[in-house]
Amino acid sequence: MKKYRGAFIKNDNEVARLREANRMVANILDAVGEMVGVGVSTMRIEELARDMCSDYKVKPAFLGYFDYPYATCCSVNEQVVHGFPNERPLEDGDIVSVDMGVEFDGFVGDAARTFPIGSVSDDVHKLLRITEESLYVGIEHARPGHDVYEIGAAVQEYVEAAGFNVVRRFVGHGVGAKMHEKPEVPNFKPGMRGLTLQNGMVIAIEPMVTLGNYEVDILEDQWTAVTRDGKWAAHFEHSVVITPQGARILSVSDKGLNRHTIAP
Repeated sequence: MKKYRGAFIKNDNEVARLREANRMVANILDAVGEMVGVGVSTMRIEELARDMCSDYKVKPAFLGYFDYPYATCCSVNEQVVHGFPNERPLEDGDIVSVDMGVEFDGFVGDAARTFPIGSVSDDVHKLLRITEESLYVGIEHARPGHDVYEIGAAVQEYVEAAGFNVVRRFVGHGVGAKMHEKPEVPNFKPGMRGLTLQNGMVIAIEPMVTLGNYEVDILEDQWTAVTRDGKWAAHFEHSVVITPQGARILSVSDKGLNRHTIAP
């Protein structure tokens, strides 16, 4: 790896290892999507993720990261991110955001999806769809020569045009040998210039979108972020590599790249 103004540029070998790490994460999220439903607890999601990491012979990237105690972040309804898995059965109409990472051969894969449980309301249905679509809008703007903040500006414009808000407290990031590298990748327009994207940069783009206000609070566990107004939030994330043709998504499962929310 070589540095460009603090951000690491990955070579072909490193990108291949990042692709493999992200493939594993995407496969785990596919399996979560097939298993999750009414009556399934988020602790069952955690157990599935750990079992698959064991099968892959990889380490869950989140487990022990700044003392985080789980392999997954499972955030339900008004929880935005970093939710702890627990034994409460998911109910019809809930949503659960699952953020997952693995370490493979010295590199990290990182991706997230939000899953509907049973039949969700129309506004929640739209929230999931717009959040996932905003991720792909951001990916379209991840091109060499573009300012990294153009990604967030595009995400914010798309989300707000649909009547929702983007969380400001958390942002995307570079990803490589470490889970969080430069540059930061906001999902909103910061009002200043950022780093210029270069071929070989690998970044995680991860809009977190709310039904209400974008302000969040952190619970007593010092991890779980919830919306201040109690309205629900969704979270989608892909890790991508910047190429001359634009961003190439690395977090693609063996089943291929599919949109994962319910159909509009």
